[in-house]
Amino acid sequence: MTHDHHEIPRYTPEQTELALNPPAGRNGGDLVVETLHGLGATTVFGLPGQHALGMFDALRRSDLDYIGLRVENNAGFAADAYGRVTGEVAPLLLSTGPGALTSLAALQEAAAASSPVLAISSQIPSAGLGGGRHGYLHELCDQQASFRDIVKSVHLVRAPSQIPSAIAAAWESALTAPHGPVWVEIPQDILLKETTLPLVTAVDATPRELLPRPELIAVAAHALSHALRPVIIAGGGVVRADAAGKLRALAEKLNAPVVTTFGGKGAFPWEHPLSLQSWLEDRHTTDFLEDADVVLVVGSGLGELSSNYYTFRPRGRVIQIEADLGKLESNLPALGIHADAREALSALLESVTGREGAEAARDAVRTVLEKVRARLDAQDLALEQRVLASVREALPATAPSFWDMTILAYWAWSAWPGPMHSGQGAGGLGYGFPAALGAAAADRTKPVLAVSGDGGAMYSIAELATARQYDLPVTWLIVDDGGYGILREYMTDAYGETTGTELARPDFVALAQSFGVPAVRTSPETLREDLSKALAAPGPSVVVLPALLKLFAPTHLPADRPTP
Repeated sequence: MTHDHHEIPRYTPEQTELALNPPAGRNGGDLVVETLHGLGATTVFGLPGQHALGMFDALRRSDLDYIGLRVENNAGFAADAYGRVTGEVAPLLLSTGPGALTSLAALQEAAAASSPVLAISSQIPSAGLGGGRHGYLHELCDQQASFRDIVKSVHLVRAPSQIPSAIAAAWESALTAPHGPVWVEIPQDILLKETTLPLVTAVDATPRELLPRPELIAVAAHALSHALRPVIIAGGGVVRADAAGKLRALAEKLNAPVVTTFGGKGAFPWEHPLSLQSWLEDRHTTDFLEDADVVLVVGSGLGELSSNYYTFRPRGRVIQIEADLGKLESNLPALGIHADAREALSALLESVTGREGAEAARDAVRTVLEKVRARLDAQDLALEQRVLASVREALPATAPSFWDMTILAYWAWSAWPGPMHSGQGAGGLGYGFPAALGAAAADRTKPVLAVSGDGGAMYSIAELATARQYDLPVTWLIVDDGGYGILREYMTDAYGETTGTELARPDFVALAQSFGVPAVRTSPETLREDLSKALAAPGPSVVVLPALLKLFAPTHLPADRPTP
């Protein structure tokens, strides 16, 4: 058996001299920062705390950009977004106990959305580890246990020499498909301990390739090549694998209509004649997908939203390409192909034979979209569609957008024509604004839009100070309907009245201005103009839209389904 080996770089005499005589005054925190730099990190997010001060002091001696948020959960959302828009690992520096635990909801979102977040947390001193109750500040008997169910991998450091390798292993884990958050813990005394170890320079953390098995590709290619009515469901795995071009080529070769999941927005061109867009919560789309004789699912687990609340029951053969082994066939029986989306699509593209029927496929897509449009037009939804159109028209084509769990975001999942990012993976509140800050930190040359309801906005108000401190070009649209709007709808439909959904809230315009952030109150008639102005201005801004929006009627309940 032979093994491939990476060639170890040879040091010059000058480099060897530096390795033999490293700078004085370094500690474990410096090893953390040097390793991150050696791995290619340029920006880190976080919040300091007593046990983590060794890491944060080391930042002062580095050229890493630090973005400090006001709440650890928001720092996690910012790191998540940075990872989503760059495809790179986003380091997140946290303190022990309450600081670490406050990041849990953000790490759950990163796990659900497969965002490569590298969380590095401090720990109580090494003497306190092992499960005893010593009474240290922030002490948890087993801090790792709180994160094991969420992150991809956990790495505990017990000596300074372990720091570079532990962080490199976590980095590799975060970037190996499926991407995801990882957790590293370093005790306070290890971070503060002086070290004479050489400066960390080159660090290899190349992610493992996840290649499809050739016999499965052969079977899938045969089924697709001979299908009469193939369709493709494209999920977030296509976007994360940078496989949109491969997907389009395959769809055009097969003349297969494509629907993108809410997490897969941007995987396929919205206006393409084969595009079913993203109307997955519409029964007309579900019926069409069920009628296909071969359904190719790429980079999606067909979860609750992607399956129209588990009402999708395909009659044809399902082929599922998924990097997350736990999602393979978790909801529907399929020919499961455990692989990165780009690698599998490349292999299929080489193996399938072209199909006739371009006009029939395009006619079928037009018919489905016309039925969807007619269903919406039969409801009183002019205000909602006008508001969403105004936002779309105001946002520059290349500007990213981040959406909280709010009614306008639920609309955008189905109706937004291009890439968008939301907290729908885990479904927690407070994602939109801090995530937009993370994306702005990755690229300050273009504006970023955040969209929240008034309820979700209250989770993130403190980050107005972050936006101002770092002068990040984020415009925050807050749709103020006086409560948790979607829960108001759900409770009214289910029980006829609401409990706990109505909220007192501040004057968001005055509040933003108190942070030194320009703000304006708008209306549906002036939204496009006001939002355009805010996005064009440098630095942060807030636009408040008082409006009571409704969601389109569901189609997943038997009583809601349209007659054929």
